[in-house]
Amino acid sequence: MSNSVWKLIEELNLKSGISEIIINSPTLIYIERDGDLIRLNAQINAQDLEGFCQEIANKNHVVFNEENPILDGVLPDGSRINIISSLYTTSGPAVTIRKYLKEINSFDTLDGKFNISDKWIKFMQALVSSKSNVMISGGTGVGKTTFLNLMLQEISPTERIVTIEDTRELSFKSQNTVRLLTANANSRTSNPLDMRALVKNSLRMRPDRIIIGEIRGAEAFDLMQVMNTGHEGSMCTVHANSPGESLLRLENLIYLSGFDIPLQALRYQIQTAIDFIIQLERDRDTGRLVSRVTEVCGMEGDKILLQDIGEKGVHGLEFTGLVPMNAQQLIDGGLTKSFFLDI
Repeated sequence: MSNSVWKLIEELNLKSGISEIIINSPTLIYIERDGDLIRLNAQINAQDLEGFCQEIANKNHVVFNEENPILDGVLPDGSRINIISSLYTTSGPAVTIRKYLKEINSFDTLDGKFNISDKWIKFMQALVSSKSNVMISGGTGVGKTTFLNLMLQEISPTERIVTIEDTRELSFKSQNTVRLLTANANSRTSNPLDMRALVKNSLRMRPDRIIIGEIRGAEAFDLMQVMNTGHEGSMCTVHANSPGESLLRLENLIYLSGFDIPLQALRYQIQTAIDFIIQLERDRDTGRLVSRVTEVCGMEGDKILLQDIGEKGVHGLEFTGLVPMNAQQLIDGGLTKSFFLDI
């Protein structure tokens, strides 16, 4: 391509380990590699950058102008992109690209990433095959979507999957899949549907599993209903720094959306809906990793009870010695009893 922005992206696509591309201005360009921000000795044409932004808007079927100065979309390779107009910056459009890590496309290709052993991979596979409801929690850039994609690869091809996202990031192989995308206010749709409307409609689509890319609003309440009404094996991600905080975030999202539900009743719905929470974090030495695997165990009064099955240790994710309450369900899903003895 003649556009200098596309040329730069293509060149960086040939390099391994890059997780972010950041364009602050035509002369200030950075990449994130292995957790470090590195300034590139490169520059792009300012007009090319403006043209690139409009091309991305066209590819994502959205409007990017004075009335709609923020663009969230994807590149052709599946990488996520955010652009904010030069109306709100001092040096041209600001572009942030979260790279789609093509080299991690199944648990078989992890090669030590996420710091989990083969035994823990079998545990994750058992979570999927046993149709446990799983929430993947973590901060920004820790690999929540990547890890969710790994889990989705384990779903049987005989199951019908409905995925719901704001921006298409999920990438997995299954022919019996319907992928729903919300239409934002800056879309070219006259009557855009939000996440909650799509979650409600998904129930009429004969799904075996409903997958939500990221919980951000009122759809948190609807997902709890989905998980509590026989749609086992549903999964989602949420932005939180611990398993306990992830449940609190669900509560806050539901209350901020205007639902008037007694706290104890809401927590009862949450704890009956979610079986396990997989917590991710970023470590300076080992990069993105699974730091905890937590089981939701019921309630005591108005408090949701949690127990850590796995936690970050010296040699990666380590078994805490606490056998899950749902152990038999996991064993029925293919996990061997020896997991709890010799991990």
